[in-house]
Amino acid sequence: MWLLLAFLSATLLGFYDAFKKQSLKNNAVLPVLFLNTIFSSLIFLPFILLSRYMPECLDGTIVNVPSAGWEEHKYIIIKSFIVLSSWIFGYFGMKHLPLTIVGPINATRPVMVLVGALILFGERLNTYQWIGVILAILSFFMLSRSGKKEGIDFKHNKWIFFVVMAAIMGAVSGLYDKYLMGRLNPMLVQSWYNIYQVFIMCPIILLLWMPKRKESTPFRWTWTIIFISIFLSAADFAYFYALSYDDSMISIVSMVRRGSVLVSFTFGALFFKEKNLKSKAIDLLLVLLGMFFLYLGSK
Repeated sequence: MWLLLAFLSATLLGFYDAFKKQSLKNNAVLPVLFLNTIFSSLIFLPFILLSRYMPECLDGTIVNVPSAGWEEHKYIIIKSFIVLSSWIFGYFGMKHLPLTIVGPINATRPVMVLVGALILFGERLNTYQWIGVILAILSFFMLSRSGKKEGIDFKHNKWIFFVVMAAIMGAVSGLYDKYLMGRLNPMLVQSWYNIYQVFIMCPIILLLWMPKRKESTPFRWTWTIIFISIFLSAADFAYFYALSYDDSMISIVSMVRRGSVLVSFTFGALFFKEKNLKSKAIDLLLVLLGMFFLYLGSK
C-alpha cells in the first residue's frame, strides 16, 4: 500500500511543479510562496479545529489531527524551517530555469538521501546502489552540457546552485521525515508544519520583499497559485502516509516520488515549449535508469 501511495504522490508532485512554473512566470517569487503557505494552511486548518473542538467528527479517521504539546511541536517547527529553505531556493531556481532542467536535477534527490543514510545511519551501498549513484552523477554532468546549449553554465549560474541547494534541503527533509513518521502522527505533522510556515514567511515578506517590491518583478495574481497548494497538499498527504507504514523504506519512497519528473518534463515539452528536448530526454533516461538501480539495490 505504501508503494502505491508513493506513486500517487509522484504524479501529484509533477502537476505541482507544472503549476508552480506557470505561477512564477514573470511574477514575484516570495509572494507566490507566501500565498502557497497560506492556502496550504487553509486546507488543513478545518481539520485542526474540528479535531480539537468537535473530536467526534473526525475521531478514528485518517484526517484526525491529534493533540500534541511542545515536545512534539518543536520537531514540526524544525521540519517547517527545513522545507521552507528548500522551497525558497527551489522557487527562485524554478522561475529562472527551464522545467526540463529543474526536473532532472530534482530527480537526483534519492541519491542524496542514500548518501545521507550512508553518513547518518552508517549504511553501506551495494553494487546496484553504487551503479545508481554513478548514473545520477553522469546524468548531472550530461545535463550541464545540455544546459550550455541554452546559455546555462552549471558552474557559474546561481540559479543552478539554488536548485541544487533545494534538492539537498529536500533530501535532508526526506531523511528527517522518516525519523518523524516513526514518532508522530502524519496528519499532525502535515497540518502544523504548514501553519508554522505562514508565521516564518511573514517576517520574510515584511523585511525582504515589501521594502524592495517596486524595484523587482511585480506580483500578479493568477489562479494557478491555488493549484500549487492543492496538488502539493495532496502529494504530501499521500507521502506522509506512505512513510507511516512500518515496512516503508525512505530510499524507495524518495526514489518513486522523483518519478514526478516524467510529468513535469511532459509539461515542459508540451505546454512551455522548452528547447533541446532530445538531449535532455537522454539525461532524463539516465536519471530514471539510476533510480531503477537504486530500487534494485534497496529490495
